[in-house]
Amino acid sequence: MDVRHLQLLRELGERGTLAAVAAATHRTPSAVSQQLRTAERELGVALVEPFSRGVRLTGAGQILAEGAGSVSAALAQVRARLDASLGEPRGAVTIGTLPSAGEALLPGLVRRLDGSAIQLQVDDFDLAEADFPTRANDVDVVIAHSLAGDVPRGAEGLVVTPLVREPIDVAMTSGHPLAGRDRLRPEDLVGSTWIGVPVGYPFDTILTAVENRTGQPLERRLRLRDNHLVEALVGSGVGLALLPRFTTRPRPGVVLRPLDGVRAVRSIVALSRPDRAARLAVRTVVEHLVHSGEDLEAG
Repeated sequence: MDVRHLQLLRELGERGTLAAVAAATHRTPSAVSQQLRTAERELGVALVEPFSRGVRLTGAGQILAEGAGSVSAALAQVRARLDASLGEPRGAVTIGTLPSAGEALLPGLVRRLDGSAIQLQVDDFDLAEADFPTRANDVDVVIAHSLAGDVPRGAEGLVVTPLVREPIDVAMTSGHPLAGRDRLRPEDLVGSTWIGVPVGYPFDTILTAVENRTGQPLERRLRLRDNHLVEALVGSGVGLALLPRFTTRPRPGVVLRPLDGVRAVRSIVALSRPDRAARLAVRTVVEHLVHSGEDLEAG
């Protein structure tokens, strides 16, 4: 039984289509189909069957796909013991990160890995909370966030490591009527205009909670992803916004005020598939990310 065939079946089970598996594994769909046919010949069973306009795993294919995770984890643990016997973790570790969380955590991680045998490969992406777990199929570590708790929606089958809890503050111009208050409550925000985030992004849940608490709608004049662009627009008086405390750069004329009365804190977490998390190099990177988070909370 070829481990590569098991991994292919797992990819197909998680991604759903041959085209998605081909794109994720940098192969052509025909090459993926050929590998599936080879696996079926070697195992003597049908692994996929026609479904709608594509294919799906058969019962036998599903059994093998489910076993692929355990096999991959066992291999990773063997590799971890080998690395330990050589004296240090080594190899490439891929990270996909939310930009604002990466800005806060990656500098400390890079410093801690200086001189080690671990090579980082980093990509950044800004997604709705429910989309972060699926990216764990593509990289070793996903740095994600959640406003609902320490486990983002859909991440229940992943290894989840809390890194830091970061308050989300209300940003406004220093001349705004609310700037004179040390702390804000939902009732203070009634009638205000906002620079929000796309629907489904975690920060939007805070404004929704404010609306539910007060019974009054809040106007989202704009919906943007980039926090630094949002901060610039706040400074020009376009509206209020929610910004993370640790990664908002001081800007003349912009102040942050804590928000009480609703949950206004995000959990920044590291997500990994169990087989990837078993690697010593991946565990080392996550441990260093935890220490970077501790430095942030210590101020």
